[in-house]
Amino acid sequence: MPGPDGLLRCPWGESADDYREYHDGEWGRPVHGEDALFERICLEAFQSGLSWITILRRREGFRAAFAGFRIAEVARFTEQDEQRLLADPGIIRNRAKIAAAIANARAAEALDGGLDPLVWKFAGDPARPAPRTLAEVPAVTPESTALAKELKKNGFRFVGPTTAYALMQACGLVNDHLADCHARQTAG
Repeated sequence: MPGPDGLLRCPWGESADDYREYHDGEWGRPVHGEDALFERICLEAFQSGLSWITILRRREGFRAAFAGFRIAEVARFTEQDEQRLLADPGIIRNRAKIAAAIANARAAEALDGGLDPLVWKFAGDPARPAPRTLAEVPAVTPESTALAKELKKNGFRFVGPTTAYALMQACGLVNDHLADCHARQTAG
């Protein structure tokens, strides 16, 4: 069914204005850059067990709390910063996820060759057929399992295969916009 603007979207992209904006302007489009990918890894980890809209609505709070997701700055966070984050109502105050974000910054900083090439070497086959329904969209793939293993091997936390696949979808490593979705042609 077309949305109020007459455009066909993935069904989840019509469920709220925040989702529509994210779906149309960001989800599935290629993301490159160390800090940009680090932000997405952190946000996907914080989303674990929650709805994505919860993260979207707090995204600016996360950016403020985590120094714009600049790896070099987050890697230097101290115990005092952790306590500050645990008291920040603008983010999800989960001790394990906060500690993981800081540890992941340190892991990203220590990577030989950088985060961008590590993540993008797991990009899916661009010739893969477009899903026609949400039921055809996987939660995990061999590539997401391999990406999760590689990240964990390099010291990253909260990056299981499902989280890694959500990252791949969000950052355009795969194009899971449905076949009839207007955004499919402009996404990764």
